[in-house]
Amino acid sequence: MMTTTLKQRLIAEVIDREGGAVDHPADRGGPTRYGITEAVARADGYTGDMRDFPLAWAIRIYERRYWDSLALDSIQPVSETLVSYLFDYGVNSGPGRSGLELQMTLNALNDQQRLYPDVAEDGAVGSQTLAALDGYRRARGAEGVTVLAEAINGCRIAFCRELTRKRPTQEAFAYGWFRRVVGLTTQIAGPLSTQRAVTLYTEAAQ
Repeated sequence: MMTTTLKQRLIAEVIDREGGAVDHPADRGGPTRYGITEAVARADGYTGDMRDFPLAWAIRIYERRYWDSLALDSIQPVSETLVSYLFDYGVNSGPGRSGLELQMTLNALNDQQRLYPDVAEDGAVGSQTLAALDGYRRARGAEGVTVLAEAINGCRIAFCRELTRKRPTQEAFAYGWFRRVVGLTTQIAGPLSTQRAVTLYTEAAQ
């Protein structure tokens, strides 16, 4: 069996959860395939019918837009769980929102900048945010990183709930959103994810 990376396994998990072509009338994102919205596909240069959107193209978007933009290769040595949460949050709500949640939570946990300086809350995960994360890890250790990751997941649920308060039509998705976030705590990529990744990347290469 091929060796898989955490990135490949998480992408495989997302695509497995999102399924194929979906066009729910209440979904503000419009038609999707493999979890990629039509707007995102168009922005990446795809001009065809979303029902024909290629798997390999979807994988490239997940890698560039949702993995690389959040600097997850740099965060992975700190915590694979945190990477898993940030990646999935970015897929559902946009990488900018996921990055912003990380920044706001780090700022809330720096003890009035005694542990490390505040970071700009702009959603762009760069050297400043990564330095703050390292400062937090050094100050709080492994337990602190777990607290950070779970705090971000809790904030994500609150964010999704607020969406339903502002737009009642989104209540059709609320249970699924909450279930997905809660499920991430017990579904970090494992043996099943490895098999899914092997199957997915083999299919995409054909």
